[in-house]
Amino acid sequence: MSAAVRPEVTRRKMPITTRKTFLRQAAGGLLLAGAATPGRASAPPDATKPQKPNVIFILADDLGYGDVGCYGQAKIKTPHLDRMAREGARFTDFYAASTVCAPSRCALLTGLHTGHCAIRGNGAGQNLRAGEVTLARVLQGAGYATSCIGKWGLGDPGSSGVPTRQGFDHFFGYLTHGHAHNYYPTFLYRGEKRVPLRNENPNEKPDGRGQATRKVEYTPDLFLREAREWIETQKGKPFFLYYAPTIPHGNNEARSNEMEVPDLGIYAGEPWPDAQKRKAAMISRLDAQVGALLDTLRTLGLEEKTLVLFSSDNGPHREGVEPEFFDSNGQLRGIKRDLYEGGIRVPMIARWPGVVPAGTVPNHTGYFPDVLPTLAEVTGAQQDAPTDGVSFGPVLRGQSNRQRRHPFLYWEFYERGGARAVRFENWKGVRRPFDGPVELYDLKSDPGETRDVAAWHPDVARRMTALMDKAHVPTPRWNAETARAGRKRPNPEPPDGDAGRSQPKEGAA
Repeated sequence: MSAAVRPEVTRRKMPITTRKTFLRQAAGGLLLAGAATPGRASAPPDATKPQKPNVIFILADDLGYGDVGCYGQAKIKTPHLDRMAREGARFTDFYAASTVCAPSRCALLTGLHTGHCAIRGNGAGQNLRAGEVTLARVLQGAGYATSCIGKWGLGDPGSSGVPTRQGFDHFFGYLTHGHAHNYYPTFLYRGEKRVPLRNENPNEKPDGRGQATRKVEYTPDLFLREAREWIETQKGKPFFLYYAPTIPHGNNEARSNEMEVPDLGIYAGEPWPDAQKRKAAMISRLDAQVGALLDTLRTLGLEEKTLVLFSSDNGPHREGVEPEFFDSNGQLRGIKRDLYEGGIRVPMIARWPGVVPAGTVPNHTGYFPDVLPTLAEVTGAQQDAPTDGVSFGPVLRGQSNRQRRHPFLYWEFYERGGARAVRFENWKGVRRPFDGPVELYDLKSDPGETRDVAAWHPDVARRMTALMDKAHVPTPRWNAETARAGRKRPNPEPPDGDAGRSQPKEGAA
């Protein structure tokens, strides 16, 4: 192999593919897909569709790659997600941007990987900065109504990072991660104002953490109702809904009852540990929510006018529940807080009847930084700021032969001594701790990362090291020293006019 590859930074200096062009290309892609699938008739897209499609991005919280039926789950029932996959595209090589919540969500919304995005780890004081270019701002600039419902986690109350200061017209949910642990809090936020709930928690912390003693209003149910009502008010104009329920994250303050759910549903009679029944009930409840949102689109006549994406922010957790019980990471190694595949490879399902070919499993490797340029292309939005993403629009319209590939994908992590990882073609490099020796895996022959082959491929291992060092842009808060120490330094004020979108180094993705 050659010594190095120059990773790309996507810059858009002109309007991206128009919706008319996108649909014309989609029609050709669907005809090709139909020819390749015996017995499947694929009609061209409906010419009456609006110029700008609606977009719903559903983000689960700590849902593992193997927690969904269409990804191999045998015990937990997810019929609506399984149907969504049959009616759309199921990606099997897609990654979150991090192995914990905040940096993964930051990269999703900014299009920047964790080598130089503003938020690279969990912790207090994690705020997107004023003027940050976010997915919501890009779509807002294209005339979209924008809403975030559920868990935010990128800005403390009153800070520059709250969603209504980052491109969202509407917000209902939790602002901080700690608050989001609690499924029965005494308050949520609507916009930037607290709204009281009927739950009672005499020992609730100021930020909303705790475990309720009187449980009346379950927040995932409130989020679904809010989402359906908000969608109903957007008829006749394009909208972007970022729907981020907290399922199946645990309530870390609830001790022995971390998996909070109103009832066990169909799992009440299973001979399983109580925590596992609760987890299964939570995931099936999330699945039912997906079905309810799709039903809402169908009832409103928006089903074929809306692109729906479903994913998870990182791999499965071990917080009050054992991930091995349901084989939540499938055949993959690792869980949440690992940069092995089980910590970062996640489900990704895309559905858009008439555009995304039904029942497809694309041979495409992508991750969260790709979402911003993809949705900019699909909607025809203007996107001038640099990103680390590659639009997978061609894959969505069934034209994988036209899809541009990543030179490599990059991750870094700042807990437990730190870690870094790179995916290049079928090679995966992991450094643990942050500056440790490179472990090298061939994912094609060893998707479970069981055999470190660095000693047999020293040239590839050296290349991985070089790519990691180029992709990592150190700051006073995010650097090798703080990674090794397992702590995070206070975040200095950003320079005037710099919203934290640091320009990548030469050669950094």
